[in-house]
Amino acid sequence: MTTTTPSGHRGHRGRQALRAAGAATAALLALSACSSSGSGSDDSSSSGADDSASASAGVSGEVTVLAAASLKESFTALGAEFEKEHPGTKVTFSFGGSDSLAASITGGAPADVFASASPKTMKTVTDAGDASGTPVTFVRNQLEIATLPGNPDRISSLKDLTGSGLKVVLCDEEVPCGAAARTALDAAGLKLTPVSYEQDVKSALTKVELKEADAAVVYKTDVHAAGDKVEGVDFPESADAVNDYPIALLKNAENAGAAKAFIALVRSEQGRKVLTGAGFLAP
Repeated sequence: MTTTTPSGHRGHRGRQALRAAGAATAALLALSACSSSGSGSDDSSSSGADDSASASAGVSGEVTVLAAASLKESFTALGAEFEKEHPGTKVTFSFGGSDSLAASITGGAPADVFASASPKTMKTVTDAGDASGTPVTFVRNQLEIATLPGNPDRISSLKDLTGSGLKVVLCDEEVPCGAAARTALDAAGLKLTPVSYEQDVKSALTKVELKEADAAVVYKTDVHAAGDKVEGVDFPESADAVNDYPIALLKNAENAGAAKAFIALVRSEQGRKVLTGAGFLAP
């Protein structure tokens, strides 16, 4: 299993489409699917399938997954499990800001699966006709304030981030975590000028981990993944900015059989356990 950046992902154009053909004839095994909720196109029961996710018994070859940065830890774990369950497969990930990943897909970057941190960025892909079937929401995520270990500035609310002399980092508002932070700030009636806007949630969190910032508004899952490198502070306005995460099989997937099997794993009870264990909310 490998992980790449969005730019490095383009090097996979040479994959042979014949890999998908060998998997297409295999019998399907039904896996239990987790039903989705919410509104809009992301509430459909599957990515081009029924309410039940299904996996191929004989999948093989490489499957390329473009996923929101906040999914890195949980998807990496699921990728390792997928390769274990399906000998001969390889999962290649490209993690980053959902907006840049969506732009890569609509720009022609080869990939099999897209997992976004918001319906808005997924809509960019579906509107371009680059998704196969309808995306499905598989988890949700909520914001949290990440502070330095021990919370030396005694931050206890979103309002505290507006204090003078405090260095705060936000995600760019074009990125789902940044858009969610803006929604939360608006709900609180607060104005906040950060010292920087970062291109994805991991970059924002890293600023705090390196002590280049006093605090950042990120996802609960990222605070969870950082362990004792940061301290998390809940705030009530985060309830107004919960993000749905949709996943979809891509139209030009070169290994559709393996891609469907990976989506099935993500949506299975086993996948749900990994995701909720990382701090994600059920859809």
